Amino acid sequence: MTASLTLAPLVPWPALWLLAVLSVAVLALGFVRRARAMWLRAVVVLLILGALANPQAARETGDIRPDVALLLIDESRSQQIGGRPQQTEAAVKGLRERLARLRNVEVREVRYDGAEDDDEAGTRLHRALEDALAEIPSDRFGGAFLITDGQVSDAPAQTEAPDLTLGGPVHAVLTGGPNEADRRLVVEKIPGYGIVGKTLQVDFRVEENPSPLPPGKAGDKVGVRLRIDGEVVAVAEVAPGETGRLEFTLGHAGASIVELEADVAPGELSAGNNRAAVRVHGVRDRFRVLLVSGQPHAGERVWRNLLKSDPAVDLVHFTILRPPEKDDFTPLRELSLIVFPIEELFVKKLHEFDLIVFDRYIVRDVLPPSYFRNIAEYVRAGGALLAAVGPEYAGLRSLYQTPLGDVLPARPTQKVREGGSRPRVSKSGRLHPVTAHLPLANAPTGGRETPRWGRWFRYIETGVASGDVLMTASDEAPLLVLERVDEGRVAQLASDHIWLWARGFEGGGPQAELLRRLAHWLVREPDLEEERLIAKVVDGQLQVERRSLDPKRLSARVTSPTGEVLDLRLTPGEDGVARAAVDAAERGLYRIEAGDMRAFAAAGALNPVELADLRASAAPLAPLAAATGGGVSWLRDGLPDVRRVRPDRDRSGRGWAGVVRHESRLVTSLALVPLLPGALLLTLVLGGLMLTWWREGR
Repeated sequence: MTASLTLAPLVPWPALWLLAVLSVAVLALGFVRRARAMWLRAVVVLLILGALANPQAARETGDIRPDVALLLIDESRSQQIGGRPQQTEAAVKGLRERLARLRNVEVREVRYDGAEDDDEAGTRLHRALEDALAEIPSDRFGGAFLITDGQVSDAPAQTEAPDLTLGGPVHAVLTGGPNEADRRLVVEKIPGYGIVGKTLQVDFRVEENPSPLPPGKAGDKVGVRLRIDGEVVAVAEVAPGETGRLEFTLGHAGASIVELEADVAPGELSAGNNRAAVRVHGVRDRFRVLLVSGQPHAGERVWRNLLKSDPAVDLVHFTILRPPEKDDFTPLRELSLIVFPIEELFVKKLHEFDLIVFDRYIVRDVLPPSYFRNIAEYVRAGGALLAAVGPEYAGLRSLYQTPLGDVLPARPTQKVREGGSRPRVSKSGRLHPVTAHLPLANAPTGGRETPRWGRWFRYIETGVASGDVLMTASDEAPLLVLERVDEGRVAQLASDHIWLWARGFEGGGPQAELLRRLAHWLVREPDLEEERLIAKVVDGQLQVERRSLDPKRLSARVTSPTGEVLDLRLTPGEDGVARAAVDAAERGLYRIEAGDMRAFAAAGALNPVELADLRASAAPLAPLAAATGGGVSWLRDGLPDVRRVRPDRDRSGRGWAGVVRHESRLVTSLALVPLLPGALLLTLVLGGLMLTWWREGR
């Protein structure tokens, strides 16, 4: 219980002050004129003014509220390495026991795992401290204990540290040790984009703390490996602290994961930061296409217009105008509008082309057999060939009769079918990205498929021994066949009437889209691969998709950032894509494998700031602790003793940490007692007046 004096005036304060001023003036005038009984008059006036001020004694009754001690527990990713989780829980248990021995102390615990923070921001433990303090009254905050490794990205610097108005000290209790050894890999420079097939460079360095790491010696070099999509493509050795460089090329368009990994040092803290991963996007330069038309025909301009309309295509087009019946001795040089540089194209610069297209080519001894063998070797070595054939393919001058026939998937039966036939997508074609979901695709009607595309009126009958038949005629004869030959790719279209779609005959068809997809599949566009593994992290889930023409391929293996392996069962879909999803609880790079295919998905940043430096450190939190009167201690030296201290005393010292005793009171009742009761006041005033009159009457 406490007592205090308070005033509750019976009149407004301005009126009371006015009366006081007038009373003083009148009394002063009386004293100047030496009037009788002035001291008695002054006493009466003071009693009246005191009665109007109404002084009261306030008596408060309440309880002392407990002071709050905050335990802020860092459970970020850097706190999960080595023995730090065990150290953290041991510290929490020990501090609970020490704080429980203190009288009138309430303990609150807050655990920070950084799940809601951006990986690029690091451990924002100071923000978590501010959020927790916002719920604690400043006159009850006794102190905070931060159990962490000290790697706090938002800790205030010395010039930004708060003053003692915080109300209580902030103590840092550090896991780990002050002299931990660790090696980390730092990527200094790497392009975010690169042209497919062009050489790119990545600059990096290996940092060691202390340098060199024991038992290494000065001058020892560290091995570094560079992987692209999981495959090692380059290795190097660099001395710690020096900048190294590795060169690499991107094999396909789209995103590629470029990983750098340094050797693990004996006794280092963690190998988690020995690896860095960067997503590099491959951009295909204008790919060069060689189009050779064997003779003028109605569909020739369709091919040229299509390829010229694509800004990504650099087209070289030749048309052989001499018909086979013109068998004379006129030199070829004199028959050409432009000299056909066959040696330049098919010998010297053949491998500079990304795609070769033969459009209704007929053998006329313009290209010798050795050049066709060069083209076949070009395909086997990774080149791309598209053959669009007409009636000549069924004859003796067929392209199939050249050495190029060894890589063509469709063998002619020497029959040409004529008559209206609607092309349709085959069963395999519905699963292949080249022909799946084409505009105006076949639609089921009454349990049977009814084509919506315009008819073609001629196709060449072929037999297909290998490859994927994506489109057929009405009688199931192959129209479009795709084949992989060693490292290269071949596509064959067994009709020269696709140009009818471009003219809109009977509603036309998806000619432009089909040929665009076909050309991009031939040059290895990732989105058009029929065997493809895709992985991405969306809303905390790892989503895996596997496209395949074989519906039995329904399994995948997932490796988490910490190395945990999970076998994943995929659910097949009607579009040829099998899917599965699993929670991505860990942050980092996930590796997904299915057969010989690999995919990568990043949960959060690929190189989080949190893992850049894993060594425990007292430096980040030292300014905050010093500014609030707190201390910094290492768990390896033992937990500090916890004491109660007054607000004006030291809050920490060697081996101990203080919790401020505020003795904040919660008022439960308030009693007001008048100091001048009415009866007493009236008696005193009347008595004073009577004495005044008596004195004046003498």
